[in-house]
Amino acid sequence: MFFPSQKLIFIGGPCVIEGQEMLEQVCSSLKDICSRLDIFFVFKSSFDKANRTGINSFRGPGLAEGVKMLLAIKKKYNVPVITDVHFPEQIAQIPAEIDVLQIPAFLCRQTDFYIEAARLGRVLNVKKGQFLSPWDMKNAIDKFQQAGGKEITLTERGSSFGYNNLIVDFRSIQVMKSFGVKYIYDATHSLQLPGGEGNASGGLREFIPGLVFAQIAAGADGLFMEVHPDIEKARCDRATQYPFDKIEGLLTDAAGLWDYTLKNLFKKKYL
Repeated sequence: MFFPSQKLIFIGGPCVIEGQEMLEQVCSSLKDICSRLDIFFVFKSSFDKANRTGINSFRGPGLAEGVKMLLAIKKKYNVPVITDVHFPEQIAQIPAEIDVLQIPAFLCRQTDFYIEAARLGRVLNVKKGQFLSPWDMKNAIDKFQQAGGKEITLTERGSSFGYNNLIVDFRSIQVMKSFGVKYIYDATHSLQLPGGEGNASGGLREFIPGLVFAQIAAGADGLFMEVHPDIEKARCDRATQYPFDKIEGLLTDAAGLWDYTLKNLFKKKYL
């Protein structure tokens, strides 16, 4: 299996690829932090953000150039990498050296993604759609496995709660883990305010630490976080990417809490 059972998982990096130098800056630091804390680190960035709010929003360098840059990161820093796909045919265009493919939340019901990923033996991380309940995600797992797929993880990124708002149902941790898969908490996207700034999404970054700790205490297997070295100049998700200079402190405490949770809380019977 790609993802380990006895380590906190951290999927992290800038929302979208903005340049090779910035990718290296973020990856180098995150790798060092995660190595010291014994966290399983997967570097993430997107070659395209196809569902931006406005037509003029920055989307990224595109598949060919973006994959090339991610593979350079993987080779230089010896880290696994993940990126998202937006059309089923892109799966065959992304080399197997990209360790994990991610299905975005808005596409998580599209059957062809699961069939093609299974056919090519890819590891999948699937974002739960904001419009789905946690128990609906059993269907995503079934599609992938019945098509011959082997390893799939599910990532919680909140549910629509009226207009321009998301909430996280903590029951989803136990529900989705009961399907026999890893549960990842997306700490940045779950605090978006979709379309909250008119032609861009807003966000509530100040709630990220509290929800991170609460999710780990409730049994999350890992975290997904977008991290940027200069938030005010970020070209995507400026309101929710996490500050580069604050991530070490957050991960240090998260790793300590995860270790305590793993060794103590879920070895007891409370009901």
